[in-house]
Amino acid sequence: MFVGNLFLLSLFLIISMCTLYAKADEDFNGFVYAGCSQPHYDPGSSYESSVNSVLTSLSNAASYTTYTNITAPTTTPFVCGLFQCRSDLPVSFCESCIHDAISRLSTLCPSATGAAVQLRACFVKYANDSFLGKPDNTVLYKTCGTPEPNGGYNDAELPGMRDAALGALVAAAAPPSGGAYRIGGAGYVQAMSQCVGDLSANECTDCVRVAVEQLKAECNLASAGQIYLGKCYARFWATNTNSNSASTYTPSIFPYRTSHGGESGKKLAIIIGVFIALAIVIVACSFIRRNGLGTFPFSFFSTIHSKNI
Repeated sequence: MFVGNLFLLSLFLIISMCTLYAKADEDFNGFVYAGCSQPHYDPGSSYESSVNSVLTSLSNAASYTTYTNITAPTTTPFVCGLFQCRSDLPVSFCESCIHDAISRLSTLCPSATGAAVQLRACFVKYANDSFLGKPDNTVLYKTCGTPEPNGGYNDAELPGMRDAALGALVAAAAPPSGGAYRIGGAGYVQAMSQCVGDLSANECTDCVRVAVEQLKAECNLASAGQIYLGKCYARFWATNTNSNSASTYTPSIFPYRTSHGGESGKKLAIIIGVFIALAIVIVACSFIRRNGLGTFPFSFFSTIHSKNI
């Protein structure tokens, strides 16, 4: 029992360290854009109650899903809302992002009858119109990295790799449930896209296609670019200055790491290795102690042992 408890404790520490490391290495809650309606509601009004009800329900739902939509009770003024997290991420990351997004809404769009905010890993929107289930390919925000001629990238190959990586997003099969998260890559260029979950698979593909066409047109020789439409977004980025060392593409759970991702991965592997080694040492020492083959050299282990007998 003691050995089993120590193993579970060590496993928990390893998972915790990986999670903390990932959070530190990825700015999932980074701000992208926000939009607020011109009309405002009166403080203390029934409309404010509807908005608060919708946002509270969204906040609560973020603890168990990466997408949901909510409509205020029919007895109050009509308000609907939704959120969409990057659907490849753990729900715990989604919950943190949604809570941050809702907090930003109250600061950036106080008393707005409709508002939306996009963070790196999540999107929140509420309004008093029936936007749920309706495609929206309006470009809301876009940015391109600075072109880097002779900056370490093979400028002749970059556009072709970019187009192939982005093309893979359009060609990817979307889950029938919508909210598709898609990845693609070619050479040292990677790409990703995410749709809001109220779109069908075909509507998601159409939205991603528009986003990809815009990125190709707007970010010609840039090594990175991103574009956000009303119901989807897409990004691409070059990951390595040496195209020969990145001829294959292996997607990860955190695919938008920059060229520092390789070094970060090495550090994470070292951390995991250290904790696995520690777990083995603890289990071995426990085995020796329980079989009378020796004593622990450190009182710390004896204390833990005595508490678990």
